[in-house]
Amino acid sequence: MTVMRTSMRNFFAHKGRMALSAVAVLLSVAFVCGTLVFTDTMNTTFDKLFAATSSDVTVSAKGASDTGETTSKNGKPPVMPADVVGRVRGAAGVKSAEGTVFSSAVTVVDADKDSLSPSSGAPTIVGSWNANEARTMEITEGAAPANSGQVMVDADTADKHHLRLGDEIAVITAVGTHTAKVSAIASFTVTNPGAAIFYLDTETAQKTLVGEPDVFTTVNVTAAAGVSDAQLKKNVAAALGGDYKVQTAKEIADANQKDIGEFLNVMKYAMLGFAGIAFLVGIFLIINTFSMLVAQRTREIGLMRAIGSSRKQVNRSVLAEALLLGVVGSVLGVGAGVGIAVGLMKLMSMTGMNLSTDDLTVAWTTPVVGLVLGVVVTVLAAYLPARRAGKVSPMAALRDAGAPADARAGVVRAVLGLLLTGGGAAGLYLASAADKASEGSLWLGLGVVLSLIGFVVIGPLLAGGLVRVLGAVVLRAFGPVGRMAERNALRNPRRTGATGAALMIGLALVACLSVVGSSMVASASEQLDKSVGTDFIIQNDQGQPIIPQAVRAVKSTPGLERVTEYKLLDADLTTPDGRTSKGETVNAADPTYATDVSTETVAGKLADAYRPDSMSVFEGFAEEHGLTIGSKVGVAFKDGTAATLTVRAITSDEVVIDKGAMYASISTVATYVPAEKMPLDQLVFATAKEGQQDAAYTSLKTALHDYPQYTVRDQTDYKEELKDQIGQMLNLIYGLLALAIIVAVLGVVNTLALSVVERTREIGLMRAIGLSRRQLRRMIRLESVVIALFGALLGLGLGMSWGATAQQLLALEGLTVLDIPWPTIIGVFVASAFVGLFAALIPAFRAGRMNVLNAIATD
Repeated sequence: MTVMRTSMRNFFAHKGRMALSAVAVLLSVAFVCGTLVFTDTMNTTFDKLFAATSSDVTVSAKGASDTGETTSKNGKPPVMPADVVGRVRGAAGVKSAEGTVFSSAVTVVDADKDSLSPSSGAPTIVGSWNANEARTMEITEGAAPANSGQVMVDADTADKHHLRLGDEIAVITAVGTHTAKVSAIASFTVTNPGAAIFYLDTETAQKTLVGEPDVFTTVNVTAAAGVSDAQLKKNVAAALGGDYKVQTAKEIADANQKDIGEFLNVMKYAMLGFAGIAFLVGIFLIINTFSMLVAQRTREIGLMRAIGSSRKQVNRSVLAEALLLGVVGSVLGVGAGVGIAVGLMKLMSMTGMNLSTDDLTVAWTTPVVGLVLGVVVTVLAAYLPARRAGKVSPMAALRDAGAPADARAGVVRAVLGLLLTGGGAAGLYLASAADKASEGSLWLGLGVVLSLIGFVVIGPLLAGGLVRVLGAVVLRAFGPVGRMAERNALRNPRRTGATGAALMIGLALVACLSVVGSSMVASASEQLDKSVGTDFIIQNDQGQPIIPQAVRAVKSTPGLERVTEYKLLDADLTTPDGRTSKGETVNAADPTYATDVSTETVAGKLADAYRPDSMSVFEGFAEEHGLTIGSKVGVAFKDGTAATLTVRAITSDEVVIDKGAMYASISTVATYVPAEKMPLDQLVFATAKEGQQDAAYTSLKTALHDYPQYTVRDQTDYKEELKDQIGQMLNLIYGLLALAIIVAVLGVVNTLALSVVERTREIGLMRAIGLSRRQLRRMIRLESVVIALFGALLGLGLGMSWGATAQQLLALEGLTVLDIPWPTIIGVFVASAFVGLFAALIPAFRAGRMNVLNAIATD
């Protein structure tokens, strides 16, 4: 009890000094708990949605996926004849059965041809209004669609795009374009995660989505009283004879949840990874805080030892303070985590994914994980300072408070740091020299971990040299004040190294990702310049196929020299070694594709692959199956008959565009796949006549004005799109890394604040001999700047070495250009100086307000 009382007294006596460490724990725990609450809430939302929207049993065509997505490569969903509904109704245990039609391979636009699709990436679904949908949708305005001129829209989409009753919209599908006026607006009775839903009457949906009457994509079956879903499924399957896919509500919900769960798990573990980085940075803050507190209380601890306290009691006293800090920070962090989750939900709502706080899910494990993690990390971080406190001898009571300056980090630390850094460098070298990306990535991971730990351990040793260099460049211009700031930073290299290391971690990751992202853009741009010989690429950004009407519009555009169609077909390949590779993709294109995209070959010419009954294979596939020029490959097309094609070319694996593709001509494929089963074009390439590129670009956009679902891009547009996509991804990552950098800044603030307290008497003496308040504040600010620049220098240098090594691995995948984004690197370095200035504002202000006589009298 005495130890606990002493710990409580010390904790509350120094609560101001503990505050920033508590904030670091709070932020880290909040991010972990916020991530868990957010992902649990999303799971709850989707679970409710899938449970509410699924009928007891659902019957769909054989080609439908387990999740109910029914779009095929011809842009139309696979369908069943209408008589299936009657056969299902005749099965035992069926209360009701209703045929429906729906598709997500659609584009819906308003009267101005602006897309009504969600910006979040959620699907746009058009279907027939039916009793099953009426369970989860409530018509709030108008009446359900009753004829081809009417359409119903969900309330979220209507609100977002300002749709009102009577507004005209167009539904664009592979069949054609159907226009109708909004006859009703319906609200979800469960949370809509962001999909845009439109309903037509059944007959119109059949004609618009499929192009033929008396067919359905699904049959919703309701069980009679006392009949389980499993029994109903068995009865329905028996009645249909196994020709269709029959699933229970739970099976569909599980399949949907598996799909969404994979995405949520990736997001959850990525966010937890960034929370882990924040915890790592927080460890340095906590170690520094307790190390400085122990140093400031050396005389007090010596007195405790002199009156009988044992080493264990002193040790436990410091650890008890850490325990209190961990509990307080973690409890507040759990509460803040719920707030972060709500904030994330609001942020997702702004992007179009609607999540209701009514579904907010806080599992009992979340606060437990937050509390345990926060407390354990805090106590472990305080262990070394606690051991140091336990070693204070009773004789320390006779000395002045404070610890002697730590001018050198120590031989053991230096040797260990050099060994770890050398091991990290070796790992990075082996990664850059690897022949396979999979092998190199293991060495890269090892190199990153060892080099990071090595720099943390060797940081105090590096501080002595780098701070002097930075002082000579940055601080000497400020005269004596600058020299004092430099000496203060050098006074305790261990403290400076730990403070700089906290900032180093976040900036190392920023630099690494900047190099990788910039290199990816530069490499892809170079590949486009070298490989793409066409002027324009037409495609749908959601991956929907290009309908024949749009292809005809492209071909009729004036100023074009050639147009190349490009299709994807599923097939099973049987090679001469007797093995069958199932689910392969054959890229069928016009022969001009060999001119539009220059693909390097290791054997043969790509143009020969477009000869009758010919194909190409990629290098890895050829090596695995012993294929050479002239080898015969059996190709069983999924929607056609079997063919025997001759290998005429083997493409290199050292490419980015169409890596791993196998080519054949459309005319060859058409011999074995019926016209009605032939997939629609995935891409269309267009090349302008010499000197008419600008005019053809304008004409193409005009020709496709009635098809807003497709985008026309030239090479410049493609590069900008790629740059924007990678930039958005990096900005998201930088935003997550900001948490670690904020914690690092708190570390600088805390270090300076405690340093000011530690040097109270010294500051009073300097003020007494003539140092002005302005000079004092400047000295502290400059000390902060040089510590921040020290951390930035280590982090950016380390991060660039990681990024350069990662690029060497990407070079094995065809991304061969190393591009260092110097403006970003220099900008981050300069910004670090401002971070240092910001971090010193409060400590410098407090130092300037000290009473000189009281400061000199401080013990």
